[in-house]
Amino acid sequence: MRSLLRSPMKPLRCITLLAVLACASTASAAPPKTSKAPKQEETVLAKDVRVRRIAPGVWMHITNAGKDWGGTAANGLLVEDGDASILVDTGWTPEQSKALLTWAKDTLHHPVRAALVTHFHVDRTGGIPTLDAQGIPVHGREDTALRAGKQGNPVPSKRLADAQDFGPLSVFFPGAGHTPDNLVVMHPASGVLYGGCFIRDAKAKAMGNLEDADVAAWPASFKAAREHFPNARIVVPGHEQPGGPELLDHTEALLKKASR
Repeated sequence: MRSLLRSPMKPLRCITLLAVLACASTASAAPPKTSKAPKQEETVLAKDVRVRRIAPGVWMHITNAGKDWGGTAANGLLVEDGDASILVDTGWTPEQSKALLTWAKDTLHHPVRAALVTHFHVDRTGGIPTLDAQGIPVHGREDTALRAGKQGNPVPSKRLADAQDFGPLSVFFPGAGHTPDNLVVMHPASGVLYGGCFIRDAKAKAMGNLEDADVAAWPASFKAAREHFPNARIVVPGHEQPGGPELLDHTEALLKKASR
């Protein structure tokens, strides 16, 4: 934040400035309507790849699709793990994953040692070929691997259990929702809950792409996820901006609307 210039002021200007600051202070004292993740500066790695630090040791990556998907932005995580890091979801393309791996190694100095994908769609799995080429294991549920293969999307080579620790992360399959195989991922040390497309952003008016969704099962699965991870402080959806626990309430309300 830029500091105010300390040049001499006339008394009237001082009074005016103090009045403005007092008004700003009074306005900011009111409690916010929503608890948002701290706004952080983004680092641009390529025209379609950005990273943003959202908690100590936790980075959100944002990758944009090509014209086939309307340039849609998708989120993922890069989580520091000792001297290395873990990639959660790979971006849309091998080139995007390459940019993330290069940045983690050369700038963050925490090279990616492993990755996991939260479901079989290409915004989660598209970068797998780059990780395979660099000998970095990519983990996913058995169901995710089967569905990715049938869809013609890249397939994770390693398998995840439905509930397990994965380095500093806790991985949980709550049941079907956005897709039949969707995982949610928690970083307990920071309180970051990454829901992928299982959780909607604050501005969403509906549940998004339902082509592979199980809308009937989603509410019970969502309840299971909230019970399994009750201490979320920062919530990252699969698309758009992160926020606080209000994103969970918002998603739950959208689910009730969708199931009527």
